[in-house]
Amino acid sequence: MPQIKQSKTSPSQKSAISAAPQFPAVSLPDIGFLADFPKKSSPKKLSFDTAVLLVRDVGASEDDAQSKSGTKPAKKSAKTPQKDSKFSFVIEAAQLSAEELAFAQHHLTQNPKFKGEHGQFLTLTMPIGSRFSRLILLGVAVDKAVPELENLGGTLCAHLQKLNAESAVILSDNLAPLPDSSTSPVASVLYGFLLGCYSFDGYKTIEKSKKTLSVQSLTIISGAAKLLEREFSDIKNLVQSVFLVRDLVNSPPNKLYPASFADIIRKTLEPLGVRVEIFEKSALEKMKMGCLLAVGQASEFEPRLVVMSWPGGQSKGKKTSVGQSKGKSEKPLALVGKGITFDSGGLNVKPFEGMMDMKMDMAGAACVVGNMRALALRGCSVPVVGVVALAENSISDEATRPSDIVTSYSGKTVEILNTDAEGRLVLADALTYVQNTYDPKIVIDLATLTGAIMVALGLNYCGAFVNQDDLWSKIESAGAASGEKVWRMPLDPSFRKEMDSQFADIKNIGSNGRMGGSCTGAAFLGEFIDAGRAWAHLDIAGVAMSKTTPTCPVPFGSGYGVKLLNDLIKNHYE
Repeated sequence: MPQIKQSKTSPSQKSAISAAPQFPAVSLPDIGFLADFPKKSSPKKLSFDTAVLLVRDVGASEDDAQSKSGTKPAKKSAKTPQKDSKFSFVIEAAQLSAEELAFAQHHLTQNPKFKGEHGQFLTLTMPIGSRFSRLILLGVAVDKAVPELENLGGTLCAHLQKLNAESAVILSDNLAPLPDSSTSPVASVLYGFLLGCYSFDGYKTIEKSKKTLSVQSLTIISGAAKLLEREFSDIKNLVQSVFLVRDLVNSPPNKLYPASFADIIRKTLEPLGVRVEIFEKSALEKMKMGCLLAVGQASEFEPRLVVMSWPGGQSKGKKTSVGQSKGKSEKPLALVGKGITFDSGGLNVKPFEGMMDMKMDMAGAACVVGNMRALALRGCSVPVVGVVALAENSISDEATRPSDIVTSYSGKTVEILNTDAEGRLVLADALTYVQNTYDPKIVIDLATLTGAIMVALGLNYCGAFVNQDDLWSKIESAGAASGEKVWRMPLDPSFRKEMDSQFADIKNIGSNGRMGGSCTGAAFLGEFIDAGRAWAHLDIAGVAMSKTTPTCPVPFGSGYGVKLLNDLIKNHYE
């Protein structure tokens, strides 16, 4: 393996590196879990300024489900109103005093439009002597999909922010898991709530324009408090790893470029026990990584290849120290990310509208880094290696020209007919490297590869190109469990045929132009996958960006992929 050597850094690079932000920078509320209210809670001194009672909608959803299955409706409990009752939801009196319960029920009679339906809010100002100043009733349907429960949590976060609530308590005994579900609805709501805390205003200097988190503490009172507390460790880990991805994607390209990105990776992951190797330009030249070098040769910011190795931590049923390998013979799982820190298109320059968002063209690499952080923090029991190819696709007199032919790290020659089809080039060298060096069990690459995938699938689905049915089945299952949607796309020999070149082994765009562009891009990458190797290419161009949503209040970087891959590895490979 080539030795890592330090290359000369320009003065502009040095100054920018010193100013590089530290991630993740978002602070979260203090979270606590209790089985019941504190016994010493004094009416004169409020324990919480706001209480949120999650009420379960037991109206049409249960009856509809029973009618579809052909079973008879279950007998209603004393606390469950009949269908013709004024209320179609359950309130647990055990979590409210008799006075508080009577007060809430009185106001419910005055607000007939509130029926406890999913997402409905009713905010009440409590009388003097109550344990809290406000009571918010929030309808929750536990049979909703994970994303809807998470969105509800994000909406609750925004609602508390508007009320300037500083300390809140969530009463959640109504929300037991469904019989066929292992996931607590409360955990999904909490995950969404924390995601809704995200902000990205570190570059703002005017204090009043910054988003200040009003909610300083959040306590969840539930009979399953101990279980939720155990789940919270993973929830917090995932949330902060998603924030890391968002921070990286949202960062401006004059601050986040190959050298500073590599520096952030090292500072973020090495303290967690992840081994980080950074290959600079001189090493890449010795390794003959012709594709990666060709993409980055026009920029003053030189390319990097960063390798992150996690040997395996706590195995199931056997405790080991973090970073301790289960066994040297076990093949790792490989994650590979496209890291174009800014994409001008090169000499095939993008139009203005297409260039504005191109600081996000490193979202695949950011996702790999976020996943490595999440896996290390939870002590993933299997070895995982992450590889990111970092470059800036710029314009200068040294830029790669359309019709140039370069030699990839694999030895195959590539005719570059469009300099804006650069992501597949850097991935080709990274894919070859990880297979030659680590012989991984599976390879999954993530890339904002094509605009064509957004034309095909819109902004809510990731396009998945998978060469083995078993691997696709696992990815599909992880997508359903995580709520991060995936859709399988075709890997057909006809798309590879379109990539044939008259003058080289392969060209970097298809013969039919933009038609089937995401499929020809995947076919190009498939050329650099070993025969028989399980491989998935995830085109995240649409899902990596987000408009304002309850769980992503800052429009742009979404953090897509952390939860998906964490679920995939945890449930199918550990």
